[in-house]
Amino acid sequence: MTGWVRALRRLAGAALMLMAATAQAALAGDGPTLSRVRDTGVLVIGYRPASLPFSYLDAQLRPTGYTVELCERIVAAVRQKLQLPDLEVRRVEVASATRMPLVINGTLDLECGITTHTAERARQQAFSLTIFVAETRLMTRAAGRVQGLADLRGQAVASTVGTTSIQHLAKVNEQQALGIRILGGLDDPEGFQLLRSGRAAAFLMDDVLLRALLAQQGPGADDYRISDTALTVEPYAIGLRRGDPQFKALVDEVLAGLYRSGEIHAIYRRWFEQPLPSQGLNLKLPMSAAFRRVIANPTDSPDPERYR
Repeated sequence: MTGWVRALRRLAGAALMLMAATAQAALAGDGPTLSRVRDTGVLVIGYRPASLPFSYLDAQLRPTGYTVELCERIVAAVRQKLQLPDLEVRRVEVASATRMPLVINGTLDLECGITTHTAERARQQAFSLTIFVAETRLMTRAAGRVQGLADLRGQAVASTVGTTSIQHLAKVNEQQALGIRILGGLDDPEGFQLLRSGRAAAFLMDDVLLRALLAQQGPGADDYRISDTALTVEPYAIGLRRGDPQFKALVDEVLAGLYRSGEIHAIYRRWFEQPLPSQGLNLKLPMSAAFRRVIANPTDSPDPERYR
């Protein structure tokens, strides 16, 4: 074998090694989520089937809603970054009790429902920039004049399992020795039914979700009252798995881009101030001052004081 042939082979081998190293570096730069999506061609999102207006099923039983639309923007960014025009999006139904475990165990890449970002939860999973700011309030029969949990001493109060609302209810009940009997619904409609049926004197939940439930009652909405006093502040975010700063950076940049461009205002109006697609319900809920501050200065803080 001539010397120049051996030299060419050495150069070819070195080139192949360089290409392989470059590919490995690119994959490492993607982080675990994007690397797996690149390998499998599949991205998995979780959705809620009946959490208007954030995540619900439309007339064709397809997931839709405010958070779902934000996640679709993220999916488009993943397609572009990985150059996967045929990327498959697998949609998995979740509930309050299953959403976070499915993020933590790696089943979901994006949890696109309604989840409050708290410091305790952040020890097990990651969160995007804040996408909405809610407050928990009490819903009671219109004849009641309830403003706080102390007004419900010794009575039954409903909330939804797996939520920060039911955790707050249990904490205050114990701290103040209120003797409240706590009833848990598997989802918000079931929790509301506990109030509607008379089994509970009140239903504690995020104000935007209470408004959505009332909007579905038609004229019957006048039978209920939402307290003027807020009990807690709830910053909502998209759930992500921990330990993947590259994927979080992509998600956050998509959201920050919507905030910078002002496009988030049109998206907000579509879901909170106009009739909902396939539902015809209009929450008529203007954007809160707290969320306007988030848009002006994006944050992923779990601290409720950051939003007051």
